[in-house]
Amino acid sequence: MRRRLLLASGLSPALGLSLSGCADTPLQGGSSQDPPRLRSAPELAALAPAAPREFRAVWVATVANIDWPSRKGLSTAQQQAEALALLDLAAQLKLNAVILQVRPAADALYDSRREPWSEYLSGRQGQAPEPFYDPLAFWISEAHQRGLELHAWLNPFRARQSQATSAPAAGHLSRSQPQWVRSYGDQLWIDPGEPAAAEHTLAVVEDLLRRYDIDGLHLDDYFYPYPVNDSSGRELDFPDEPSWSRYREGGGTLGRNDWRRQNVDQLVQRLQQTVRALRPEVRFGISPFGIGKPALRPEGIAGFSQYDKLYADVERWLTEGWVDYLVPQLYWPIAQKAQAFGTLLDYWHGQNPLDRHVWPGLFSSKVTEKADSWPVEELVQQIALLRERRPGSGHAHFSMVALAQNRRGLADALRRSSYPQAALVPATPWLKTAAAEPPTLTLERRTDGLLRLRLAPQAGAGLQRYALWLQREGDWEFLATAYTSGDRALELELPAAGLSGLVLSALDRCGNESLRLGYRLL
Repeated sequence: MRRRLLLASGLSPALGLSLSGCADTPLQGGSSQDPPRLRSAPELAALAPAAPREFRAVWVATVANIDWPSRKGLSTAQQQAEALALLDLAAQLKLNAVILQVRPAADALYDSRREPWSEYLSGRQGQAPEPFYDPLAFWISEAHQRGLELHAWLNPFRARQSQATSAPAAGHLSRSQPQWVRSYGDQLWIDPGEPAAAEHTLAVVEDLLRRYDIDGLHLDDYFYPYPVNDSSGRELDFPDEPSWSRYREGGGTLGRNDWRRQNVDQLVQRLQQTVRALRPEVRFGISPFGIGKPALRPEGIAGFSQYDKLYADVERWLTEGWVDYLVPQLYWPIAQKAQAFGTLLDYWHGQNPLDRHVWPGLFSSKVTEKADSWPVEELVQQIALLRERRPGSGHAHFSMVALAQNRRGLADALRRSSYPQAALVPATPWLKTAAAEPPTLTLERRTDGLLRLRLAPQAGAGLQRYALWLQREGDWEFLATAYTSGDRALELELPAAGLSGLVLSALDRCGNESLRLGYRLL
């Protein structure tokens, strides 16, 4: 446990404290004649700089074993060891969020009560891990111990991916509810026009929210499927004639394309309502294709229309406030004029009247060992451009495998150039959550020149973390701790040399900061 707390805070040797009111508190282990003390110093709280803020996420794709687990059939111990290595890397890089794919194709990488176990774990759909463990619960616990948020990533409509090899389990929708499922290309899809199928997806989400302490609920760009062509090159229409006919027979008046967009809109809106009702502190986000609808595009921008082909009216979702964050997949180089990174970044911010979070997705997996690889500097420059235009916002890397393999030194470059210090996820003030309270502090001097700081949450406190500023010779160093709650204290160890002051605040589940407390070390 202690190793994980140190890793989460970015520390090597570290610190912990217990103060009552404004009284001086001695440093335990100091000289009996002149024991050092902590003294309340409100003026320090005002002097400490603002906490650095930036969403720094990475997608962990489980479909086709892209990122985790590395292959089907690994033992429980092997799966867990791989997960810990990825989480350790995310913490070492000073990322602060992991977006884990938990429902790739109407299946589950958690102990679902409604859908079968994913084949990407054991190799056989419906087979639980042996010996048993719950992967999502494991990822959540281990992420929080490293100061990382865990966002659960679901695919709402895909029912079978092209690289799937396992026979469907008896409880899979393709067998239990075949009337909802359509074959399109080499995949199976849940028809968004089937009202009962939408109810099933909402029930899956409700179960997930009630049983798992996730920080975010996340959808990607797969709504209606990307178009498939037949052998002659003609685009095939999605085979939703049964649901379309029932809609028309029931008095529906929309054209077919508008009806399809309505089906997607209604699911997005109801997902947000479900999250708000059950877990109001959980953020709901979507990572759509990165180019907007043709009628609104900036001059010179061209490419695929998700509005017309995926039936995703993303601009409306931002306007209506149906999402807390948008991660448009800006998967093109800065210099590619028809899909220019900076122009598209400005476009999505311009479609955001309610000032929701806009954190672009970066195509980090375009860094490969092949001749057509992106240069590592492309990603570094995209992050720099983003910070210049939208400071304090954020981004997400697709996907973890490129960082884990350190392709062409990508992870090294990010660690060195892009993430020199920790950052907190931007606050989400429009969500309501219980206010965080600063912890009780206990400080102890050790004989090896280190200080041990113990942060004990208030009794009954829910999951929260702390922001800590250390003052050394007039300079400030910022640290963010792991998560903790009312039943677990954190211990940090810090070098004592030159340390003259501390500033501490608590952070609630939406990233809002409590009142800061300042202390001088005497």
